[in-house]
Amino acid sequence: MPIRSPRGRAAAYRAIWQWPLRSPVRLAVTVVVLGALVFGLVHLAGQVGGTTGGGGPGATQGDRWDAGGSGVSATPTPTMLPPVPELTPEAQPLDQAPPQALEVARVWTSAWVNHPEGTTSQQWLAGLRPYTTDEFLGVLAGVDPVNIPANRVTGPATPTRVAEKSVEVDVPTDALRLTILVVDTDAGWKVSRYDRA
Repeated sequence: MPIRSPRGRAAAYRAIWQWPLRSPVRLAVTVVVLGALVFGLVHLAGQVGGTTGGGGPGATQGDRWDAGGSGVSATPTPTMLPPVPELTPEAQPLDQAPPQALEVARVWTSAWVNHPEGTTSQQWLAGLRPYTTDEFLGVLAGVDPVNIPANRVTGPATPTRVAEKSVEVDVPTDALRLTILVVDTDAGWKVSRYDRA
């Protein structure tokens, strides 16, 4: 029997929208169903909008107007960036090592081994500062000079790898051999790393 009075329609509508509120399970089911409906509509609208041709409101981003008057022509849009070649410094012969870089490595090592008894970390760092990059000074700030076993440089700075803007240098000391990376910065050649060889 059809509902003929406005009061009867209002009661029917009220029964429909109150149904989800009668239990938490009904509410959860309603939310999931509505979410699926919204997702489906959005996905469907994206599918339809992506395949529309022509220059009107439904035109895709890949379409462009041809100034020659021939209408709209679709141009492919790149979907991914081209591969980037791995950046490796081009090696140069060892005899091409800049003398300034070798001198900085030698002087830096002399300052590194200079830690007479009673030298504070700040005093030690002050000796290294003119020859060290700012970033590496932050790393060296955690070094206690008491733990440095060497006391003097025992040989010349020898290049082991040479590139256009960096030189790897070995410097011997009385306790160990250091491998030092010297880089060309705006302020000249500076040490940016060292390892115990």
